[in-house]
Amino acid sequence: MPPKSRTVRVAAFRLATFLPFRLVAASDSVYREFAENYDGSLNLTIPEIRALAVIAEHGTLSPTAVGQLTAMDKVKVSRATQSLVAKGMLSQRQDPGDGRSRLLRLTRKGVATHARFVPLATRLEAQVFDGLSQAELNALGRILTKITTRLETTGDGEPR
Repeated sequence: MPPKSRTVRVAAFRLATFLPFRLVAASDSVYREFAENYDGSLNLTIPEIRALAVIAEHGTLSPTAVGQLTAMDKVKVSRATQSLVAKGMLSQRQDPGDGRSRLLRLTRKGVATHARFVPLATRLEAQVFDGLSQAELNALGRILTKITTRLETTGDGEPR
């Protein structure tokens, strides 16, 4: 590439309009909003909330499945689930199909905590998307699905 052309491209780059940055910034803003507005009575971190929510939705899960369903790495899943076990919100047992793995399930305390979390999450979602029409929300959902699907597959359509 000729040096002049490259210089023009570099000079034209603006972080504020770079879509990947905007997605991250929007995500960070939502997390901050949640952290600032929920009353803290749940005593949970965001990774713990994500793990609790996905286990509540799916029932019994392995840590690997929790990671896949929450887009969290192994270390984050391990810390979150171990903390939830220590707090009495999850129980764990050995996976009969894989002696090296374990299965996680909500305890009564976990079910009760999840029930307290849901209204907070619903309220946050309403605040974040207030002013968007249903058509805009549907379009956003489709776009996010398309982006995620694209990023989770290689160029030939095969999963990474």
